[in-house]
Amino acid sequence: MGASVIRDEGGIAQSLWKKSTNESIFAIYTPYILSLASGKLDSGSFLHCIFQDLRFLQASAEAFEMAEECSDDDDDKAVIRKIRKRVLKKMAMFRSIVQEWGFELPAGNVSDRAMIKYTDFLLATASGKSVRETFPGKFATPFEKTKLSAYALAAMAPSMRIQSFLSKEIQAVLEPDENIHLYKKWIDSLASKKFEDSASQIEELLDKLTVSLTSEELQFVDTIYHKAMKLQVDFFWAQPIIQNTVVPLYQPHGNDEHNVLICSGFDMTCSAVDSGALLADVAIIKSSQTIKSNGLESGGDETFLDNLRDIWSSLHGQYVKEYEQCIDNIMLGETVTTFNFESLCKALGQLSDLEKAANSRVDDSGVLKGLHMDDIKWAAEHLIFQDGCLEFFREIEKHENVAIEAHILSYCWSGDLIRSAFSSGDSRFPNIHSNELLFTESISTGEILKKVQSPIEKLQTFSHICENSNNGSNLSVYIGGSVEDLLCLLKADIGIVISPSANIKKLGGLFGFSFVPLFSGLVKKQRELIEDGSCWKGLSGTLYTVSSWAEIHAFILGV
Repeated sequence: MGASVIRDEGGIAQSLWKKSTNESIFAIYTPYILSLASGKLDSGSFLHCIFQDLRFLQASAEAFEMAEECSDDDDDKAVIRKIRKRVLKKMAMFRSIVQEWGFELPAGNVSDRAMIKYTDFLLATASGKSVRETFPGKFATPFEKTKLSAYALAAMAPSMRIQSFLSKEIQAVLEPDENIHLYKKWIDSLASKKFEDSASQIEELLDKLTVSLTSEELQFVDTIYHKAMKLQVDFFWAQPIIQNTVVPLYQPHGNDEHNVLICSGFDMTCSAVDSGALLADVAIIKSSQTIKSNGLESGGDETFLDNLRDIWSSLHGQYVKEYEQCIDNIMLGETVTTFNFESLCKALGQLSDLEKAANSRVDDSGVLKGLHMDDIKWAAEHLIFQDGCLEFFREIEKHENVAIEAHILSYCWSGDLIRSAFSSGDSRFPNIHSNELLFTESISTGEILKKVQSPIEKLQTFSHICENSNNGSNLSVYIGGSVEDLLCLLKADIGIVISPSANIKKLGGLFGFSFVPLFSGLVKKQRELIEDGSCWKGLSGTLYTVSSWAEIHAFILGV
C-alpha cells in the first residue's frame, strides 16, 4: 500500500484503524472478552490478563523513552514524556484496583508467549532493530533517527485504540442497573474520557510524525501497525479460560463426527449481486457476441437484442411488483403478541405460487436459452462475494479434521453457477441445494429443473439436511438475510441475519420474532451458560444480527 492509500482527511492513524475492522471484530469475540463482558469471568483468568497487561505497559514505558530520545522536536518530546507518565500512572491504577477487590497479582515474572511476542516486537521496533533490517544504513543522521519515533508509535497505538474500542462495546451491552457486574469499574476506566484522550494523543502524534515520510516509509508504518494489531488480537485469544464459553461455537471434541451444521442462503447473503440478474445479463451479452461474431448487422438483430432486454426487464418488473404486493397482503394480518412459527409458515406460503409462476415465466421466455456451460463458469468467476464469505468457507474446507458440515440453500436457477463460484480445484464443498439449469451437450435449453422455489421448500430442504446430519444431533446454524431464508433462520438452533432487509423487519413486528445484535446475544448466552448450563435451541423467536461475515467467522471458528 502506498502513501496515496493511507493519507486521508482523518489522518493516518484513523485510516489504519479503519483498515483493522476485521481484527477488532476477532478481538471482541474472544472467550476472554466475552466472559469479561458477561461479568462471569473467573477471577484467576482476569488477574492473569492484568498481570500480562502490566508487562506490556512496562515495555511501553521503555518504548516511549526510546521514542523521546529519537525525537528532535521539543514539543514532541514533551508530548511523549507526558504519555509515558500516563502509562506509569496506569500501571499504578491497575495495581490499586486489584487491591481494592482484595485480590493479589500473581507472583514472579512470567509472561505469556503471546505477550512476549508483542513486547519483543514493540521493543525491537522502538530500538530501531527491526527498522534497520528493513532500511539498512538509513539512520545515520539525527533527522533520519526521528522516524524511529513514528515507527514506535505505530507499534503502540493499536493496543490503546483496541482497548478503548472493546471497553465501549462492552459498556454498550451492560444493563443500566448492572452495578453488581464484578468488572464494571475496570471496564469504565478503559472506556473513560481520560483513556480515550491518551489513545487519541498517541494517534495525533503519529499523524504529525508521519507527515514527512516517503511512500515506502508509510508502507512500513502500515506494516508495523497491522502486525501490532494482530499480536494484540492473538494475545486476547491466548488468554487461558478455565470455564465453558459459547465462543468459538465450533470446539473440537477429538473425533471425526460433525458437531456443527452450517447452512446459508446465497443471493445477497454470500453473493453481493442477484444471481438471476447475473445470469440474464450473461445471456444477453452472449447473444450480442454471437450476432457480432457471425457478422450480422441487420436491424432485425438489434431488434432481437432489444426484445431480449425488454423480456428480462418485464420479467423482473412483474416479479418485484407481485412480490411487494404479496408482502403487503401478508402485513394486513393481525399482529401477534407472542412468536408463532405456524402462523408465519402459513403466511409465507402465499409466496409459493408467486415464486413458481415467476420461474415458469422465465422458462417460457427462453431468456436463458443458448447459454454454454463455459458461460456459467465465466459468470461464476466474475461473481462478487460478500467480503469475508469465501474466506469463511475456505477456512472450513482447508481443515479436513474440522467437524463442520456446510450447505448452501438457494433459489438460484443454476446450481452450477454456485458450485463454480465456490470451486477450488476438484472440491465439491460446500454442498449445494438449488434449482438447476438444464443443458443439452453443454448448451442450455432455457428450462429450469425446479427444486427450491419458496420459503416452504427451503424449510423442507433445511429440515431434511438437519435430520440426516449426524442423526439430527448437530447444532444447526442458518445464515441469511431475506424473506426466503426466514423460516430456516427461525427453525435453526442459531439464526444469523446479515443486515436484515426491511421486509424481514416488518414481518418480525407482525409475527413476534425479534432481532438481537450477535455480540449482545452472546453476552447473555454466556451468563446463562455459567448460571444454569442452558444454551441454544431452535424456534426461540430470536434472530441474531451481524454486519459482516467477519463476525460470523469469529463467532463460529475463532482465529
